[in-house]
Amino acid sequence: MTEQTATLPAAAQTGGDIANTRKVFIKTYGCQMNVYDSVRMGDALASEGYVTTDAMEEADLVLLNTCHIREKAAEKVYSALGRLREMKKERRANGGELMIGVAGCVAQAEGEEILRRAPAVDVVIGPQTYHRLPQALRRARSGERVIETDYAVEDKFEHLPKTDKAQIRARGVTAFLTVQEGCDKFCTFCVVPYTRGSEVSRPLSQIVDEAQRLVDAGVREITLLGQNVNAWHGAGPNGESWGLGDLLYRLAEIQGLARLRYTTSHPRDMDDRLIEAHRDLRALMPYLHLPVQAGSDRILKAMNRRHTGEEYLRLIERIRSARPDIALSGDFIVGFPGETDADFEDTLRLVETVRYAQAFSFKYSTRPGTPGADLGSQVADAVKAERLERLQALLLRQQHEFAEACVGRTLDILLEKPGRMPGQLIGRSPWLQSVNVDAASSQIGDIISVRIVGTGPNSLFAERIER
Repeated sequence: MTEQTATLPAAAQTGGDIANTRKVFIKTYGCQMNVYDSVRMGDALASEGYVTTDAMEEADLVLLNTCHIREKAAEKVYSALGRLREMKKERRANGGELMIGVAGCVAQAEGEEILRRAPAVDVVIGPQTYHRLPQALRRARSGERVIETDYAVEDKFEHLPKTDKAQIRARGVTAFLTVQEGCDKFCTFCVVPYTRGSEVSRPLSQIVDEAQRLVDAGVREITLLGQNVNAWHGAGPNGESWGLGDLLYRLAEIQGLARLRYTTSHPRDMDDRLIEAHRDLRALMPYLHLPVQAGSDRILKAMNRRHTGEEYLRLIERIRSARPDIALSGDFIVGFPGETDADFEDTLRLVETVRYAQAFSFKYSTRPGTPGADLGSQVADAVKAERLERLQALLLRQQHEFAEACVGRTLDILLEKPGRMPGQLIGRSPWLQSVNVDAASSQIGDIISVRIVGTGPNSLFAERIER
């Protein structure tokens, strides 16, 4: 999944004495699933009287929801904890209280080490146990330093409170919904199987119920999330075996749900039924994030990706045959141990063949505990940097060409939020691009037709088409 850093938007106050309400600031590192987890942790904390705030200095609790994918991820967390330690010391000197929690994948990987290195931390909680956060905070408030990183036997989603409509509405007209967690693929560069555990799918009824609650509260677009989202499987209404394609057909039946997306997929789990869903479902947007990581079969084998470059390209042909207007996104790692110039040229050739609308690319970095960390033939940093620069130049050119091809086209966009300029809103194209258009704030949540008139570095500009 793609990496990002965000803070959880403040939710609407739903009742109670605001002056006596505890406030929590949640800083989210990493992928979209961490964003979803932060929202659900906020829901769990609401039962303890917390409301979210986007001002850290106002918070009674600061929670870092961490990611362990990138190099030095843990050190970034310890650096942030150092700053919070001083904040906690100052708060205490003024007669106040500040609790500090670390959640997510760094918490899972380094729980005891966090407590040792960061004495100011009150609670460490892993991604499979955050439904226990309220109880952990109660224990911490009594003086215990709490660590909860054992994989939960119970289903955490069953124990999380249901979000009320006011909170959902405050978060906007789009929403994430986790349907699958964990990974059984064991790519040699990846730490996810060790921090998120093995692949687990949420039950169909649980997913449909949550999706229905989101739509009932005004959500128009739902993005299904999973470390390997297209590995989702479950029992259908009559006990038959269902995959992600079947789930998408079912969700598309929900009245008022205008758009569906999903991320992140693995090529090995892209089956016929899922491809058919792209062909048949109007609500399923023509955009697919399908990481390949490299173009060299030798490197793909070393990565334990369990597919070849040619197999990936044939899969792309099948998907495009079913949905010709689909836009592709991907992930790439350059400088994996043993990667030669010839291997890297294979990656460039694959990119040229596929033509990505957007993509994410990174230099390989060792993750302790993964097989890749023990491989010889590590590539020099200067070589990795040069290769990354070449790859990103190619990917950026393709992204710009895709955007330029949109100019003059008529598209339907979902209006999501205010733009930077007065009287402007930002919407999303079917291909996940930001689109700037003049419209009234009362139209947020509407899907309107626009003509694309220009491009910016990371967005499109449009004019409305009156019908």
